[in-house]
Amino acid sequence: MSSNPSKLEINKERVGAWDKGKEQEFSTLSKFVAVYCNNHHETGKGQLCRECRELLDYGHKRLEMCAFDPKPKCRDCPAHCYRKDYRQRVREVMKFSGMYFVKRGRVDWLIKYFTR
Repeated sequence: MSSNPSKLEINKERVGAWDKGKEQEFSTLSKFVAVYCNNHHETGKGQLCRECRELLDYGHKRLEMCAFDPKPKCRDCPAHCYRKDYRQRVREVMKFSGMYFVKRGRVDWLIKYFTR
């Protein structure tokens, strides 16, 4: 179920709040960044390079500050809170990691990602 931008409301009480939706979004971002980093940088499994750690920390801050209720998927959001350079990096990470999961039979991940 995708979010309908016309039904989004800003709820300032959600800024700084951490709910199940934000936790799921961050969990997905974390896993996608880990796959990308482990396949593009000289890191061990379960470790992130400085650049990928910075991207993940930035994503966490942006999620924490999201005031939309219900929180839309970032790609469907009317207010892009990521800076342009970070948005491009996240797109690159999501594209690579999405294909990585498909090639390894993890279609369930993509179904969850695109249907929530």
